[in-house]
Parts: sequence; C-alpha cells; structure tokens
Amino acid sequence: MGDFEGVLRRGEGVPADAVYLPVEDGTFTWGRLPCQANAPVLTVEPGATVVVDTLSHEGLLPDQGSDPLAFFAAHGVAADAVLEEASEVASSGARHADEDGPHVVTGPIAVRGARPGDLLVVDIVDLTPRVPYGVISNRHGRGALPGEMPAGPDNVSVFSRIGRDAQGAWRGWLPARDGGPDAVGFPLAPFLGIMGVATATQGRAHSVPPGPHGGNIDVKELVAGTRLYLPVQVPDALFYAGDPHFAQGDGEVALTALEASLRATVRLEIVPEREALRAFGEIAGPLGETADHLIPTGMDADLDEAMRACVRQAVAILSARYGMDAHLAYAYLSAATDFRISQVVDLVQGVHAMIRTSDFEAVPE
Repeated sequence: MGDFEGVLRRGEGVPADAVYLPVEDGTFTWGRLPCQANAPVLTVEPGATVVVDTLSHEGLLPDQGSDPLAFFAAHGVAADAVLEEASEVASSGARHADEDGPHVVTGPIAVRGARPGDLLVVDIVDLTPRVPYGVISNRHGRGALPGEMPAGPDNVSVFSRIGRDAQGAWRGWLPARDGGPDAVGFPLAPFLGIMGVATATQGRAHSVPPGPHGGNIDVKELVAGTRLYLPVQVPDALFYAGDPHFAQGDGEVALTALEASLRATVRLEIVPEREALRAFGEIAGPLGETADHLIPTGMDADLDEAMRACVRQAVAILSARYGMDAHLAYAYLSAATDFRISQVVDLVQGVHAMIRTSDFEAVPE
C-alpha cells in the first residue's frame, strides 16, 4: 500500500512520465461494465504500466442523498477532503437508479493485440488510498441476512475513519455504539473489487454480478504485488477497474466491505492462447496469483455450484500446470487447499481456492 497522509486528488502525485487515467467526463461508466461496442478511452501496448484512479460509489447513491459533500459533512469530513469527481459523478446522470448497479468503473483501456482466447495479465503494482475514510453499507436485502439486517426499514451506511494505531500501522476504525468513540480497529488491505475485460455483447452488463469476464469478483487477496489473469472476450481486451476497497472479510456479509477510493498502478500484458493453455489449461474465469498461491475462482447464483465450479477449475489447472491426474489433483485439493467464500452478496456468488505453489517445489531428491 502506498503511503498517504490525506487526500490524493485528481492529477496530484502522478509521475510526469506516467500513463494516467483519471475519473472524469468520458472515462467512466456508472453501474454498467464496458462491452465490445464501447470505444476505449485509452490504448496501450502490451507491457505498459498505467496509473488508474478509481472512485468509490459510497456517498454518491440516492439512499445517501446523491450529494457527497453533504453526506460526508454529516460525518465530520471537510469539503476539501471530498474528491471533486465524487460530486461530478453524482450529478452526471450517468446511472439509471432502478436498472444499473452502484459501481463507478474507470476505463476501458485497450491493450493492443489482445485476442479472444488470450489471457490479459493484470499485475497490481500499487494501490494507494485517496481519502482517509470509507463506508460500509447494508442495503437492498442482499447481505447474508436479508430480512434480518438492516433491522429497520432504512438502508444503513456506516462511516469508518482511517488512522494509525499505536504502532503506526494504518487501520479502519469503528465505534461499538452509534455516536460512541472508536472501539475497534482492523488492518487495511486495499484491493480493487472490480477488474475485468469487456464482454462480447452489444449491451453493457450490470456491474454487480461477476462472471467469466471478471467484473465484481471481490477477491480480497488481490492486493498490491499480486496478479490477475482474465480470459480475453473481445479484441484488445478493454480492461477496466473500479469498486475500490480498503479492507474486506471473506464473504463480505453486509453487502459492502470498507469501500473507499484508490489510485491503482497496474501493468497490462498478454499471454497468447497457446501459451495460456500450456500453463493453465482451459480457464473458465478469473485466475489470481500471488507469490505463494494460485487462486482459481468459481461463480454461480448458487453457492454450492460456485464451489463445484471452483473445484473443477482447480483440478484443471493442476492437471495442465503440474501434469497431475484428475483424481490425484482432487485428492490433493481436499488435503491441502483452502476454498474461501469470496462474497455471498453480488447476485452471482463467488468461491476461490488458495493453491500453495510451494507444495510442488518440495519433492525430495
């Protein structure tokens, strides 16, 4: 996580030689994802590094008043600590409140030469908070406890300030009771909930459900220093990013986690189809990679089916990458791999597996 002390405004702190994509008129969609009919807002060569500003939707939505300055002022945030583009997007009319999702999505970025069948590689170089606060919301009856939470008729948006603990580490802070002092602090681990490629459709997909294109996958392990592989759906891939988080627990049970704006630095590369098949087999959806783990994903409206899809993907990857027979890969996954619930709140639910790559380097002579 890059260092931050206050507000990282549009254009501030961007290296002079950087390829930079801010959130401004013409560079974002709100509530919908790019598709093959959309023109790119930026075109880069494979291997390019791009600085991408992302904007949280929290504080912008109708149930929060559609006025970020007023919403955050009610929580003690000064006007000059609210990002300028928050008010611009909130008043843009770019979202249909009853039909579109909530997410502000930056892009799309064309990666020249990417073709369907290839993999787009997204190396997440850096993620830096742009504001020292965030919001956790429970709304729409789509948390893990619909009908129980929220307990009353209104949606709930919980404000969280960001500050250092006694050891100097950044944490999110919450009170134990409304209006009370901060009572619990939890570590930050910023990531982008939405990373994806354009869908091979003429219409833009809703921003909430994830799918083979990526989108709202909410895999919290994809922090700075990790990598995401996305199966390319359309020529030039058309990459986009959004739904920035400061922290999230597995499951994201209340509907959102700690949502707040980030500046992302990403490197975009292409793995040609033939090489991708040798390395991973047939990839049906997003695949994460850290220094220690491969992270296949499974998604479905039914959580049981999402789990099955993730297991199938994990077996296929072990077969392609390490030459394992399917029944032996299945046995290994049962003995040694954690399957985690990515989220249970995005209409299409997600499971991801944590395959420890060091297990395949530990064979004795």
